[in-house]
Amino acid sequence: MRVLLTGGAGFIAGHTIPLLTERGYAVRILDNMTRGDRDRVAGFVAGGDVELVEADVRYGGAVREAMRGCTHVIHFATVSINKSIADPHESIDINMTGNHNVFAAAADEGVRRLVFASSASVYGEPDKLPMHEDDRLDPLTPYCISKRAGEDLLRFYQRQKGLSWIALRFFNVYGPGQRIEAYYTSVINHFIQRLRAGKPPVIDGRGEQSMDFVHVADLARAVVLASESETANLPINIGTGVDTSIATLAKILIDAVGVDVEPEFNPRDVLVSRRAADITRAREVLGWAPEIPVEQGMRDLVASYR
Repeated sequence: MRVLLTGGAGFIAGHTIPLLTERGYAVRILDNMTRGDRDRVAGFVAGGDVELVEADVRYGGAVREAMRGCTHVIHFATVSINKSIADPHESIDINMTGNHNVFAAAADEGVRRLVFASSASVYGEPDKLPMHEDDRLDPLTPYCISKRAGEDLLRFYQRQKGLSWIALRFFNVYGPGQRIEAYYTSVINHFIQRLRAGKPPVIDGRGEQSMDFVHVADLARAVVLASESETANLPINIGTGVDTSIATLAKILIDAVGVDVEPEFNPRDVLVSRRAADITRAREVLGWAPEIPVEQGMRDLVASYR
């Protein structure tokens, strides 16, 4: 079995590749390396069963060439949500064109399964919690729109050429090795940096806004299970089902860092947004459930900073 992993030099891929090689996959990374971790990739390549193709998903010929001989595809390559707002043109170019190049090549090459990194952001502001895969979708940014469109493109190639796919709607992924500026977890890194300097975390409003934080190690397991599941052709939420408020997150990190401070609250109006995944489908289709509670995951993350 050989898997083409686009965006394979990134944060989530770094936790997924060891699981794939343990299960006997040869891994072919396709990444343009503009933001990739070159040292980490070099370590994987040196260990065997991993190769790097330095190319961009926007170039269909390069994608098609890299796809040849692959039985599976995992498509992680994307422009992040905050960058998509700052530069919508780049976001549409990379996310939309890249999605199509990868999906079309996978359909033509007859791969057994394509796993697409979709996002909980396709829901927009939820009408209710927990958020179910069949809920109304209302993507708000070019990034979110490209994720929803990606799912629609997968259905197109399923109908036209029998492509077998699963779109994993990632919630708020966090863990060791994540970039400081990561949009959905920048609040974690901001709080940790202040706490390590002996300063209290500053929370906008009353801290009622919440996220569903899922540890990258749990998420990587879901990716591998999606590559091998008997059921296909549907989106699946990958979260914990628990919405952790920003105020609660601050308390968890204060305890993890071990400093004697109290959060400071910045009085201002904030859009109270809540996130929590309905993970019933992940349990039933993938046999997956999160194993790392947010308290443990945050302690491990703080330890990794040291």
